Amino acid sequence: MPEEEQAWFPKDEVLSYDEMLRVLRVGAGLGIKKVRVTGGEPLTRPGVADFCAQIAEIPGIEQIGISTNGTLLSKLEGGVSIAQRLVNAGVKTANISLDSMDRGIYQHATSRDLLPRVLEGIDAAIAAGFDSIRLNCVLMKNQTEREFVPLIDYARSKGALIRFIELMPVSTQDVLKEDSFLATGVALKMVEEHYGPLTPLPDFKTNGPATYYEIPATGQKIGFIGAMTNLHFCESCNKLRLTSDGKLRPCLGSYLEFDLKTVLRDGCTDTELADFLHSVVARKPKEHDFRDNYQPNRRMIAIGG
Repeated sequence: MPEEEQAWFPKDEVLSYDEMLRVLRVGAGLGIKKVRVTGGEPLTRPGVADFCAQIAEIPGIEQIGISTNGTLLSKLEGGVSIAQRLVNAGVKTANISLDSMDRGIYQHATSRDLLPRVLEGIDAAIAAGFDSIRLNCVLMKNQTEREFVPLIDYARSKGALIRFIELMPVSTQDVLKEDSFLATGVALKMVEEHYGPLTPLPDFKTNGPATYYEIPATGQKIGFIGAMTNLHFCESCNKLRLTSDGKLRPCLGSYLEFDLKTVLRDGCTDTELADFLHSVVARKPKEHDFRDNYQPNRRMIAIGG
């Protein structure tokens, strides 16, 4: 999160739940099977659990996940945690950001002193019974090196998957400086210095581009996501991102975005909406632009993880 306060979109500039549900119904008819509700922080929007329950009712949707910073998962609504409400609504997986087990380092990395609430949220997610909980750590040079063992051991103690993700210049190109970027290949070697050689798991997949390995001594699985150094990173990507203000993005690492909100509010038919979705998919680039000429036009919090 940026340190400064973020301006909220006026309500009429944001897609309503009904508008998003319509897009998902048409998309499901075209073959979309998995939906991830993300942000920003999706749990700040009122009614998100009820929204997920409505997604679960759409024919063809087989899996719903949520990406969150974890700070609101333990919050009670009507005596029930938000995590439990999400599971009750049909959400199967939770991706939770966790860059450090040290409160001071977490505050420095996120500009928020919220690590205790995140850990409470992870416990709430475990108690709620998600099918899979994945902890995501963004690799940061001169910081993550001392975080590998605490994070990996914590993930094992909680029965969660841990994934280490390369920095990407989504919000700013400054992250690619020598003193901030840590490659997944280097991270893997550092992990092996403590745990010994890891066993590749080429057949183990989740809903993303992570490459997984196993620690032979414990059987724990660890994922690495290398958008910057893996030259084959984009080959199996089939994701589309719909922003809260109604832009459809065929690639996280491309400035391309298409105005779906105007199409919806101009009274398109479902057939016209399907044609629009097809046209955006046809524009999906073969590779992201992060390595070359990417120019950030949105912060990551306004795109979605």
